[in-house]
Amino acid sequence: MSLRFHNTLSGRLEEFVPLVSGKVGVYVCGVTVYDRSHIGHARALVTFDVLYRYLKFSGYEVTFVRNFTDVDDKIIARAQQAGISTADLVETNIRSFAEDVKAMGCESPTVEPRATENVDGMIALIQELIDKGLAYPADGDVYFAVDKFRDYGKLSKRKLDDMIAGSRVEVDERKHHPMDFALWKASKPGEPWWESPWGQGRPGWHIECSVMSTKHLGQPFDIHGGGTDLIFPHHENEIAQSEGAKGKAFARYWLHNGMVNIGAEKMSKSLGNFMTVQQAAGRVGGEAVRLFVIGTHYRSPLDFSPDRLDESGRALTRLYETLARVDEALKGEAEAGPAPAVLEEFRTAMDDDLNTARAVGIVFETVRTMNRLLDEGKVDEVGVLRSALKEISSVLGIGGTEAVAFLERSKQDHLADAEIDPAEIENLISQRNAARREKNFKRADEIRDQLKALGIVLEDTPKGTIWKIEKR
Repeated sequence: MSLRFHNTLSGRLEEFVPLVSGKVGVYVCGVTVYDRSHIGHARALVTFDVLYRYLKFSGYEVTFVRNFTDVDDKIIARAQQAGISTADLVETNIRSFAEDVKAMGCESPTVEPRATENVDGMIALIQELIDKGLAYPADGDVYFAVDKFRDYGKLSKRKLDDMIAGSRVEVDERKHHPMDFALWKASKPGEPWWESPWGQGRPGWHIECSVMSTKHLGQPFDIHGGGTDLIFPHHENEIAQSEGAKGKAFARYWLHNGMVNIGAEKMSKSLGNFMTVQQAAGRVGGEAVRLFVIGTHYRSPLDFSPDRLDESGRALTRLYETLARVDEALKGEAEAGPAPAVLEEFRTAMDDDLNTARAVGIVFETVRTMNRLLDEGKVDEVGVLRSALKEISSVLGIGGTEAVAFLERSKQDHLADAEIDPAEIENLISQRNAARREKNFKRADEIRDQLKALGIVLEDTPKGTIWKIEKR
């Protein structure tokens, strides 16, 4: 099967054929850095990180661009509330963002431009639109004239008349059409500003992505990505600006991830129903957050709950426990080539519109097979499966840490969080062993239950009793 994506622009599954053979240009809308990222942001970040990894895995040379929106109404308002400059707020949140993506194992994009570094290009594009009659100044602002762009609405499949009827459009007599949107905003006292032909001001939100994407990828480019909440108006407006100015296609394939929902509502800061990446990673680890995200196909809604997040943590631990067991059994064995059938099944899943849910299923099916083979003493058949999982982990970003180190780190983190002394655990295990020798099984069970209440589970093996962390 060839690589296929569901293209929002056409509304159907299409074979992916890049503009230049062997090379791919990808642009993904990044975060507005007025606060820390939440799980909703994590979905887009992880989804397009997997896309980036898989394209490289498939042999493409990839230029991956993901921007920072570092000038925006929300940034200005938050900085004013905090009594700090917008620059200080932005730098703080970009550092926090770096911590979050690192925790989730996301690779760095090829380029990570900031809006404020590209204002000159935005001014030039706005002037080009004015010269072509697609935009007009109004008291220091500049608006895009949506009814002058014939294809407006082609991405979202909306018509202008329906947009007006179905939306709450603020009345602004300066606009030629109610749906016209700002390309440039006149600055207010205390706001950041740049000089422009229309006076001091700052760019509107939509214009920045048109400029940053084409600056690094050209026009047209291959893939534009983001959440479904960006289809309208943000991505629709990007198309109008870019194609209106240049008279040619903007992006060829549009990929959109579904929203993260809590109950029937989208997770968002404005609704206050969110968990930050930092909080989620602190609860189960960043890699488990990643597993939670890719366990559902990227275009489907992702239902969030702390319990579902915890289950991802438990599943990841089971994966690493098996990998540790396999690595111990294979110690000293020569590295085996990957199992062709497993990798082919993985490629088939990923070629089908990046079906990570099926790919995760393949990982855990392989884990079950490896455990069965080890139970049956067929160690020689396990090596090829272990090698296949190593290759798969390079794309999905799960299971790539050294297994014993992962389990030990998880154990130490749990002990620190729960303020448990490992020596006390060993003391209780010694007491339990003594009780069992004395056939005082009631006392032995009481100690087991006492440890379980602390999140410690015991496992009796031929080599003695070992203890592990019980994930939430």
